[in-house]
Amino acid sequence: MRYSLFLLLFSIFSFSQTVEDDFEGNGTISSWFGDDCGISTESSNLYKEGINTSNTVLKYSDTGEAYANVRFDVPINFNLSDDYTFSLKIYVPSNDITGTETNQISLKLQDGKIGAPWSTQSEIIKPLVLNEWQTITFDFKNDNYINLDSGSIAPTSRNDFNRVVIQLNGENNSSNIIAYIDDVLYDGILSEEDNNSSSDSIFNNLVWSDEFDGNGAIDSSKWFHQTQLPNGGSWYNGEVQHYTDRIENTFKDNGILNIEAKKESYRNQGVTKEYTSARLNSKFAFKYGRIEVKAKLPTGVGTWPAIWTLGKNINEPGGYWSSEFGTANWPACGEIDIMEHWGSNQNVVQSAMHTPSSYGGTVNHGGQTIATASSAFHVYSLDWSSEKMVFKVDGVTHYIYNPENKDASTWPFDAEQYLLLNVAIQPSIASSYTADAMEIDYVRVYQESTASSTSSNLEEVSIYPNPINDKLTIKIPSLFVGAKATIYNLTGSRVKTFFIDQKTKAIDFSSFKKGVYFLKLEGGVKVETFKIIKN
Repeated sequence: MRYSLFLLLFSIFSFSQTVEDDFEGNGTISSWFGDDCGISTESSNLYKEGINTSNTVLKYSDTGEAYANVRFDVPINFNLSDDYTFSLKIYVPSNDITGTETNQISLKLQDGKIGAPWSTQSEIIKPLVLNEWQTITFDFKNDNYINLDSGSIAPTSRNDFNRVVIQLNGENNSSNIIAYIDDVLYDGILSEEDNNSSSDSIFNNLVWSDEFDGNGAIDSSKWFHQTQLPNGGSWYNGEVQHYTDRIENTFKDNGILNIEAKKESYRNQGVTKEYTSARLNSKFAFKYGRIEVKAKLPTGVGTWPAIWTLGKNINEPGGYWSSEFGTANWPACGEIDIMEHWGSNQNVVQSAMHTPSSYGGTVNHGGQTIATASSAFHVYSLDWSSEKMVFKVDGVTHYIYNPENKDASTWPFDAEQYLLLNVAIQPSIASSYTADAMEIDYVRVYQESTASSTSSNLEEVSIYPNPINDKLTIKIPSLFVGAKATIYNLTGSRVKTFFIDQKTKAIDFSSFKKGVYFLKLEGGVKVETFKIIKN
């Protein structure tokens, strides 16, 4: 059966996603986190019986903490007006429970972007049966729900929920409980069309990037080492490091950029310091677009890694752009902190805006908890349009900057900015610290393509069958012959890259796990993306 393109076409930068996890590698939930409890999303199913004989489940282990729960965030807020039901399977063995609490399960919806996410939550509580798998459904339209804030409106009339919290046997107790959870499902689909926080612009044209392929020194045509001490003998904010242009502090290792901060005595510009690191300026400046940086962060109290931008017009001493374009002081030039991380607050990352209206200890900031910030790579991104800034980690939005009045005081962001990557050392650096690095897999900048609004002969492209079992056939017009094709999974990870060298090409999908994939075709200025479902 031939499927027409209008049923399949997705822009890679629009967003539509299911919310589900079977813990077999096919889910769309990538942000599971345990508050005051143990959590494993790769636990063996010890009770393969009844309605659940799957191999892998989530294990929830409350060892007596008062507020133990597991949770996840979603990148687009839930729209509960039409789809308002959540379900899961659960098994609670009776010999893994202590205490006399009522056996129950709570599902809470929260706004994870505010400082006290629980303060405006809505909750449904259901009873549990022990020693058997059961399916529990939470219906936020028809079930009895509890609004912690009695002034809150009905959950089906709200659009601020982006967090799901699951809790067993209530709060404020020191009892133990172990449970096994599987097949978590929301009955709707997340869509940018339902969420005002999504970016209105389509940034689908890669205009600048560094993949850091290979080993050794970084590409000097793309990056400038900023080493000059701006205050004579020191850096800003009391930082205690020298920034150097040495390969010991900045190097590529098997396709990964390392910005390494080291404890060592180093003399430069007539000043001796006991730490070294690196601060890179991009030799590329731009206005508006999407910035994506895939990074793993260092550890250590006193470390301060950052991914950020400054106005090209800043007159900062020693900066790459300053000598030719430096006409503005900070913060009039504008500063965008895409990601900041402090080793004293290990699992929290923050984004912030510095402008004449708010700078230094700015009030314009937001962040989120990333449990694996220093043990795994995450994609830190900014969507910057003429209207607003949207900050995300792995597609999960945690802050939006959109001042009502945009003038030189609140919005010096209608001119070009450039990227900075650095690891600073604060005076509070732990005495035991020796060395660690911010590792970066890639830096990419996308802008809106001039071709994004033109016709692309959609009727000439077909991809079938869809859903697919084994082989996928791609039929393309002459426009796309020779095009680069990339297949991504739902988390945005690249699965396969190939070139389409003929008008009809068959691709073997037999080894792919079941789930949703995206096929991106890049031919000249044309970029099209297709959704594929693997059975």
